[in-house]
Amino acid sequence: MKRMSKWLARVCIAVLLLGTIGAVPARAAGASLKLETPDNKVQTYKYQEPQDFVLNITNTGDTELKDIKVSPKLKKQGDKWPFKTEYQSYEETLPSLSEGDTGNVKFTFTQRDDAGDGRYQLTFAYTALSEDNKLVEGEQSFYVNTTAKPQEKQEEKSDSGSADSRGNDGAELLADAGGFDNGGAVYSGGGSSGNGSVPRVIVTGFTTNPAEVKAGSDFTLTIHLKNTSKQTKVSNMLFDLQAPTEGNDEQTSAPAFLPTSGSNSIYLDGIAANGTADISMQLNAKADLVQKPYGINLSMKYEDSQASQIEAEASLSIPVKQNARFEFSEFEITPESVEVGSEANVSCNIYNLGRIKLYNVKAIFEGDDIEKEEVFLGNLEPGSSTAIDAMLEGKKVSEGEGKVKMTLSYEDEAGGVSTAEESFNLLVTEASADDVMMEGMMEEAEGSKLPILPIVIAVLVVIGIAVGVVLKKKKKARGLLEEEEGLLDELDGPSEDEQQ
Repeated sequence: MKRMSKWLARVCIAVLLLGTIGAVPARAAGASLKLETPDNKVQTYKYQEPQDFVLNITNTGDTELKDIKVSPKLKKQGDKWPFKTEYQSYEETLPSLSEGDTGNVKFTFTQRDDAGDGRYQLTFAYTALSEDNKLVEGEQSFYVNTTAKPQEKQEEKSDSGSADSRGNDGAELLADAGGFDNGGAVYSGGGSSGNGSVPRVIVTGFTTNPAEVKAGSDFTLTIHLKNTSKQTKVSNMLFDLQAPTEGNDEQTSAPAFLPTSGSNSIYLDGIAANGTADISMQLNAKADLVQKPYGINLSMKYEDSQASQIEAEASLSIPVKQNARFEFSEFEITPESVEVGSEANVSCNIYNLGRIKLYNVKAIFEGDDIEKEEVFLGNLEPGSSTAIDAMLEGKKVSEGEGKVKMTLSYEDEAGGVSTAEESFNLLVTEASADDVMMEGMMEEAEGSKLPILPIVIAVLVVIGIAVGVVLKKKKKARGLLEEEEGLLDELDGPSEDEQQ
């Protein structure tokens, strides 16, 4: 009977063991993974500095592996784990690795405050599935070094606990919290959290949309923020923007930038430790602003993890651009038409009606029928005017109305060149016969290398004599005609006998 009972017990145990073995996934034969660090060196972590831990994973088997999962074994290591556990799961995955291929996974760890100066062993477990869905699993261990908390930080922790109640000592803490400068942004703040350190929120930069802010236009200001504390989150954040007041009298004075929504305050829930965030506001730039950079003061109020109130300030510098505004008077053209080779005087005035100075102003006259002419005017102050005066020479006979284009170019403070165009009509006609003959004679004289001036004087003398002779002949002919008319009158008159 006893033998029968022992035999039945053995049979039950065997059945249970077989059932348990059947529940375990089948292991894949010839499949394996190898984990290693990139340089096979022991990595050293510094106090409170997040650092990446990279593992290279190589498929050393003879089959493709998929659904690869790697995670540190935190539970078994307990207090020996040297890093802060900031996430519920540290598992990293790779979709697949072919035979002989290598991939990598990355973990970001921050050393625990009490890790001290020492060496720790980290164990990572991995699992994967082969092509026939058989399980591949294993684990590998690595060493890391940790560093002790710096002495200066320990002193700061012990000395800053009562800073808010020590008058000047608290002011020293405020000074230590400031000094950040990023394109005109300066940070300063105060307060302390429960662990003695001050979570500092700084301005890392800003952008505007559009990128160039024009006076009288709307733009969106986006400010980039960063919580420099690597262990303390800040929350319940209130930001207030204040722009400088511009204007000479009470009626025109107003802030340089006004929010389009009517409120200059922004609320933000919070920023995680070592995290970043952006805040934005729609603003309008005052229309009469002078072209220059304008400052905005940004005040910040927020709380640390212990609900301690902290205040800080920053300043931004936003360049404002003004559009150039100018007008031209009507063109005065003398004469209104010109012969080929002759010149006409063209003049007008330019009035600078804007708020910016125009640099290196010049006017260029161009047309199909005239020679190109350029006039340099120099610099033109806001609210002033200057005359544009040019002599334009006819080049060829106009086929149409004789259109001429004047291009005005100028530079801004940064050296950027802008242009404006105006047009008018100047008719070019053919030269007269005397001009053509004179021009021909001049060309012949130049071709024969004869003295030009004597020839011109001689020609003028000959023309003068010819004109005198013609006039004298006409006068003599007129005199003879009058004598003949007088004789005819006498012949036609009554005789003496008839008169008696």
